[in-house]
Amino acid sequence: MSSDIQALADTRTMPTYRRLPVTFVRGEGVRLYDDAGKDYLDFVAGVAVNALGHAHPAVTSAIAEQAGTLVHTSNLYYTGPMARLADRLCGLLGWGDGRVFFANSGAEANECALKLVRRWAGDKFGSNRYGTIAAWGAFHGRTLQTLAATGQPAKWNPFHPLPLGFTHVEYDHLRALEDAVTGAESSVLLEPIQGEAGVMVPTDGYLEHVRRICDEHDLALIIDEVQTGLGRTGKWFGYQHSRAVPDVITLAKALGNGLPVGACVARGEWAEAFQLGDHATTIGGGPVVCAAALAVIDTIEQDGLVDNARSVGAYLKQRLEEMTHRHQGASNVRGRGLLLALQFDVDCARDVVLACLKKGLLVNDVSPSAIRMCPPLILTKADCDEAIEILDGVLARVPQVLPA
Repeated sequence: MSSDIQALADTRTMPTYRRLPVTFVRGEGVRLYDDAGKDYLDFVAGVAVNALGHAHPAVTSAIAEQAGTLVHTSNLYYTGPMARLADRLCGLLGWGDGRVFFANSGAEANECALKLVRRWAGDKFGSNRYGTIAAWGAFHGRTLQTLAATGQPAKWNPFHPLPLGFTHVEYDHLRALEDAVTGAESSVLLEPIQGEAGVMVPTDGYLEHVRRICDEHDLALIIDEVQTGLGRTGKWFGYQHSRAVPDVITLAKALGNGLPVGACVARGEWAEAFQLGDHATTIGGGPVVCAAALAVIDTIEQDGLVDNARSVGAYLKQRLEEMTHRHQGASNVRGRGLLLALQFDVDCARDVVLACLKKGLLVNDVSPSAIRMCPPLILTKADCDEAIEILDGVLARVPQVLPA
């Protein structure tokens, strides 16, 4: 059965990521179940999407109730879930003058943000202020404009020419950022932690200094919270580990707990930049996904899952750091909250992922030499202990990790 499904998918779907040899049919909490009934401890969570785990009753109920009432109207009309979700997000941010554009993904949310600040800068300064400074290693999406913003040249090569106006600088390097400002830019676009680059955490004070540079040069500060937002790092938003306040943030992933929803949230003059017809979407902000997102936010708040991500994440990080002392080839642990990476001295991450899969633990090879762990925010210390036991055993048996 599983091999038939995998063969059918490989034949009939276009390639995306390199899939692992497993077919999942059911999920519950922090566990997934394959078509043979085997269970797996899920430390990938759909790449930081399933913040509440799988089949959470609050989300399931919200989806079912809304789907049985109203699924779609388009943005030609008003609906309650969209209005309430927009207000809820602005309230979480503390942006009394905030406005939200709802999209269907993180890439679309970032596309919206880039268009928004170009419109703002064009109105304020003229058409020559359209550039964006982003960071090497960043990942912002796969539309042509968000791909151009993504600081990974290997992803660009098949799609030249890319949209103009993007400059890349070293992440967490203030002098490089200052030197890149030429007067032709509208914005700086950064992640508070670079997820796809290997869970890279900037030094303390970095975002505050970026905020200062943006203020000095009349640049909008866009913070991509697609992976870090909604409790993942132990704060509601990743930027809140600093004192810097962005002008625009983007969200997706955890917002729908698996349903396709993204959001671009802006404050102040940036919130007022779009005029009717400047940007739109047919499906974005639909009643079902907004109802689900409201249930996600309510549950994170009511169940104290931001604090849980901080405390259980600290415990998991401690256990991982202790484990590195037992395996010389495992060099360090990075991250905040429940967004962590384990770095190796050699390119063995894929071997570790496959070995963990066989033992019932899902982790992600975010780079050839690092695995990423972004489990659901409902994770417990007992789950961490189980994962460490599996990973510890795997590292003892993967030859590439052992010292020569």
